[in-house]
Amino acid sequence: MCSISGFFDSGADFTARSDYYLHILNEMKTALMHRGPDDCDCVLMPHCGLAHTRLSIIDLTGGHQPMQKQYGDYHYHIVYNGEIYNLPLLRERLLQRNVTIETSSDTEILLLSFLTFGADFVRDVDGIFAFAIYDERHNTLSLFRDSFGVKPLFYTIHDGTLIFSSEPKGCLCFPGVNAALDKDGLNEILSLGPARNPGSGVFMGFHELKPGTYMTCSSYGMHTTTYFRLESHPHFDSYEETVEKTSFLIQDAIRRQMVSDVPICTFLSGGVDSSVVSAVCASELKKKGSRLTTFSFDFKENNKFFKANSFQPSQDRPYVDKMVAFLHSDHHYLECSNTRQADLLTRSVDAHDLPCMVDIDSSLQYFCEEVSHSHKVVLTGECADEVFGGYPWFHREDMLSSGTFPWTPSLEPRKALLSPELIDVLHMDDYVKKSYNAAVSEINVLPEENETETNRRQIGYLNIRYFMQTLLNRMDRTSMYSGLEARVPFADRTLVEYVFNIPWEMKAKGGLVKNILRHASEGLLPDEILYRKKSPYPKTYNPYYETLLAGRLQEALSDGNSPLKELINLPALQKFLNNPKDYGAPWYGQLMAGPQMIAYLLQIDYFLRKYKVKIVL
Repeated sequence: MCSISGFFDSGADFTARSDYYLHILNEMKTALMHRGPDDCDCVLMPHCGLAHTRLSIIDLTGGHQPMQKQYGDYHYHIVYNGEIYNLPLLRERLLQRNVTIETSSDTEILLLSFLTFGADFVRDVDGIFAFAIYDERHNTLSLFRDSFGVKPLFYTIHDGTLIFSSEPKGCLCFPGVNAALDKDGLNEILSLGPARNPGSGVFMGFHELKPGTYMTCSSYGMHTTTYFRLESHPHFDSYEETVEKTSFLIQDAIRRQMVSDVPICTFLSGGVDSSVVSAVCASELKKKGSRLTTFSFDFKENNKFFKANSFQPSQDRPYVDKMVAFLHSDHHYLECSNTRQADLLTRSVDAHDLPCMVDIDSSLQYFCEEVSHSHKVVLTGECADEVFGGYPWFHREDMLSSGTFPWTPSLEPRKALLSPELIDVLHMDDYVKKSYNAAVSEINVLPEENETETNRRQIGYLNIRYFMQTLLNRMDRTSMYSGLEARVPFADRTLVEYVFNIPWEMKAKGGLVKNILRHASEGLLPDEILYRKKSPYPKTYNPYYETLLAGRLQEALSDGNSPLKELINLPALQKFLNNPKDYGAPWYGQLMAGPQMIAYLLQIDYFLRKYKVKIVL
């Protein structure tokens, strides 16, 4: 994994002030060195500058970037972040056209494929990626992003110059580009957050290239092409055929994503998702005489305070122990303290350049940092719930028919703590409704589906385009902040396309949550793991954590310069801080309840201060 950054202006001559613009490129790559600590470089041309930092995973010696190729009398340049899982197929296509390939690097294959087949070659690329290619002959910059947005890519325009980067912080290195929030930006944070609308860069004038698209920039302007979108199709396979095909697609995706020139590991929670990934990896490594390394996470003293609820029915440790014994893996139990996860709330903002999933994010960042000391590549069970329908909102009638994003059924917990004047300006309910309607309008329903099935299809689509994207952002930023590459086999494009169109009576046959996944994985896991009731990522239940957060928020607000004070209702917040919190009723997803609201406000305060955010209403 890596980072990419750069700028483009078809009418400029950046080389006329080469020292100035090379300094900017160096600033951009320095800001993103956490994503690629192994190597870095940049190149400046008259109309374009490109910067890259590298985490070496494939072709450790031949993959230096920016990479260039000469085609005729002209040069073509690429900076790339990601991994390609069907590299042999892409390589074979080039060899059939008698193209000379000089390295085993996937970067070279992408650039040569662009030169041979044009930008539409990306339709055939299976992987996670964000890359930029500059075409000197036509003075054109093309930006590409993978089908589900596993890898990030932000951009903005300043005085006619397009500035892009893997993270907003890279764009903010360009002189004159500043952090500001208008009404839409505030709504992204306060109404939708920690989710974002696809394409939103939150900061005023910032955008994120949408998943499944590429953008071409030239003297004629900017043009975006959608090369992939999730579509509805009738499902004609029998139940037995569906289980068999799903089983193949799952295991094939995991095997393909094991490609690496450095050792891999897996996250293992003892749930069905991570256990399936770990089981396939362990089996493949065993064939090569190797042993899989696995990691699990929890919080210190959590066993003393854990209370089961409908969102988190059980702890992971007993199930992790069973899977470790089953896999014979080299396992490491990692624990995070309450103080440590609270301390890392600010570092999580640093990683995202935005408020995020608070302690669910900061604790994962801690665990990823610990894993990065021994490994560069980890496979995870992320995204299985979004794809196979594991969340409560797929099953509860009130959530199915809510007419809004089911992971945020009400804005009232948020609005109760905001200033009335701000609420009047933002029109939060209208913003969310508009976002919801726009998202639902993107997916076509099938004529034979009844109202309930239509709702499930729409929620399935929303999960993939919104909720899954939030979790993919979380996984990318928490892992890459420590130079760890996280892979997500359940977000494989072919797998997601197929499962999206499996009818609900198959997906949840007999009322079994994630039935297809479980039956497709029979034989890979012990039954007590295979049919374990879903339990999400762990969080702390220690009341000390809430007390710690409340004290820190009080301290932040005691500063007369706190920018948060202009956004909140201080008496309402004080009342909220003085009352015990509900740990089981989340205001976002399944894990963000009362204590996480305090943490989110702390992150917003830090975010506004650090980035010197100007609010424009």
